[in-house]
Amino acid sequence: MTQTLPSAAVLGARAFAALQGLNRFTDEPGKLTRLYLSPAHRQAAEWTKGAMEVAGLTAFIDAAGSVQGRREGPAPGGPAVMIGSHIDTVKDAGRFDGNLGVVAGILTAQALRDAGVVLPFALEVVAFGDEETVRFPTSFSTSNALAGAYRDEWLDARDSDGITVRDALLGFGSDPAGIPALVRKPGSILAYLEVHIEQGPVLEVNNEPVGIVTAINAQKRARVRVTGEAGHAGTVPMSLRKDALTAAAEMVLALEAIAAGHENAVGTVGVLRPDPGATNVVPGAAEFTIDYRSPRNDTLASMDAAITTRFAEIATRRGVGLTITPYSQDDATPMNEALQAAFAAGIARTGSNLSARRLPSGAGHDAMMMAKLCPAAMLFVRNEKGISHSPLENMTESDAGIAIKVLLETVLELARNHG
Repeated sequence: MTQTLPSAAVLGARAFAALQGLNRFTDEPGKLTRLYLSPAHRQAAEWTKGAMEVAGLTAFIDAAGSVQGRREGPAPGGPAVMIGSHIDTVKDAGRFDGNLGVVAGILTAQALRDAGVVLPFALEVVAFGDEETVRFPTSFSTSNALAGAYRDEWLDARDSDGITVRDALLGFGSDPAGIPALVRKPGSILAYLEVHIEQGPVLEVNNEPVGIVTAINAQKRARVRVTGEAGHAGTVPMSLRKDALTAAAEMVLALEAIAAGHENAVGTVGVLRPDPGATNVVPGAAEFTIDYRSPRNDTLASMDAAITTRFAEIATRRGVGLTITPYSQDDATPMNEALQAAFAAGIARTGSNLSARRLPSGAGHDAMMMAKLCPAAMLFVRNEKGISHSPLENMTESDAGIAIKVLLETVLELARNHG
């Protein structure tokens, strides 16, 4: 006996209840910190696997640490529509970044199962584990594993404690030797859909609960090391100093100016560490990270050249050494237009008062990697003041419900148009 599909209000309530369960798992008491392959990540993966199974999916934790669930279609092993996001977080994170999209996929699968809906394709839900790239210098490694773009050198990448990805995977209970087998064949995934909080203010400013992503910005990250000469803070004259930290500070300001000089670009230094870091010692070295992004690949290339030139000029003038080591770069990724249209149809079926606003994503997402394999699209959800990567990250239960209802209607739209 079939049932009617749940309302947005019911889906929102279910989502917030599920998020409360998922967000119990943290590496830091009193904060939400769930780094890739940490004990909390393993606990969250087990919880997610169980939730997928309750929703009628056959689920497992794969060799890279992602959780995959599948409901077969009419032909066992046939092509699937995949819904995904991530369950790793930054340090002291918000509750919704990534987690919302995973819960949305699980609740969509559950609603379709409970209503007795028979889809003409398989349905998969995936919870990636390395979207934030906080612990290791990797780049979306878990989604790249499915897309066939996993880099072998990532297995030797180390975290701040010297632990390699390979050893962390083994400690997590996964077998890194199985990662090559995770690659999906072309045509095996018909579409990849991801629901995610906007992490920006556009939807809130326009009083719209959801929006359709047109493209994901190009981005590059690098580690910068400046090498000067340590000395006594009281005895080395200013004119003779080779202060690595002041050179690094000038480079930080140079990045800010370069980003401001390129349309719609941004640049950020999120980590800066002087060495030795003592009050009475002129820093002999300094290390910092740079993260810069643009909607256009050519703009990112222009920024790259400007950063290299300007940083070198500063280093030469100040008499310090400079090493720039890139560790992550992703091109701008347009979202599939047919899937954008499917999301628009899903929005229209969810509510006649809803707008299908289009907007770009300044943040990177697993959808970028999945777009290498299959058509991909994203639905953004309004979050309060656009605040993200912070415990102040917030959204309403109502908006969560609307987003999941749109996702549900979008899957049904794809089913109607299949074949």
